[in-house]
Amino acid sequence: MKDIFSTLPPTGSRGHTPPAPAALAAKVRTLAPSMTRSMQRVAEAVAEDPAGCAALTVTGLAELTGTSEATVVRTARILGYPGYRDLRLALAGLAAHQQSGRSPSVTADIAVDDPISEVVAKLAYDEQQTLADTAAGLDVSQLSASVAALATARRIDIYGVGASCLVGMDLAQKLLRIGLVAHAHADPHLAITNAVQLRSGDVALAITHSGSTSDVIEPLRVAFDRGATTIAVTGRPDGPVTQYADQVLTTSTARESELRPAAMSSRTGQLLVVDCLFIGVAQRTYDTAAPALAASYEALAHRHNHRNPR
Repeated sequence: MKDIFSTLPPTGSRGHTPPAPAALAAKVRTLAPSMTRSMQRVAEAVAEDPAGCAALTVTGLAELTGTSEATVVRTARILGYPGYRDLRLALAGLAAHQQSGRSPSVTADIAVDDPISEVVAKLAYDEQQTLADTAAGLDVSQLSASVAALATARRIDIYGVGASCLVGMDLAQKLLRIGLVAHAHADPHLAITNAVQLRSGDVALAITHSGSTSDVIEPLRVAFDRGATTIAVTGRPDGPVTQYADQVLTTSTARESELRPAAMSSRTGQLLVVDCLFIGVAQRTYDTAAPALAASYEALAHRHNHRNPR
């Protein structure tokens, strides 16, 4: 059965395909914080009223948002479209998608006096939205190239701090259980000293929602300079970390609130990307991954059987 991993571009390919209409709103939410204010006005307009904006010329949208035609075109390109014509087609598709009877969105803002039942409902909605946005915004060609690099890597180093470190440890554990050599580094000094040992054929993967965490960027830069294939999992596709990344996997922008730090929301999208990477690698290495996974289950089985402790 053919899947998204069956045809892979060469490692290091940075090609992008325009996002599907349903992914446009997610793309706006992810990229808007890093745009100029004038570009944000354009992005917000197309996300809030896709049908109305689809009917406008580039001049009309510029007048509506109080910007220039050049700003409209630049915004379209940042959102992943070759030009404004392509953005208009996506807006028309998004409008049709929204008019198909989808239920209205609910707020995920949690108030200090919310009953626990509402907290559950709001968190569940926010998690679902984060996963949907991340899935919609993932560049499949970059994901596929990342899978190919990981599956054939001699060694895999993973960098992250805070909540991103936990995600990195999750990926390292998964890869170890299917027989790959993978290590997650939380200590920035240890990360750099390990990165120095990398070379062509190795993979370094950095996880940073902000895209600007120096303790993550520095070891990735060292790995990049050493010739390793580098991957960045980030919520800011234009962040500094991407300067040293052969592949960039974008997660949804976290919706931070007073009672919910951004790290909680961003981790949801990061875990989805990690699972996609792991499943893709397991598919490509199935002949060796399946026996390795079975062996790890067998080795740990007695620890889950209270009748036969060792």
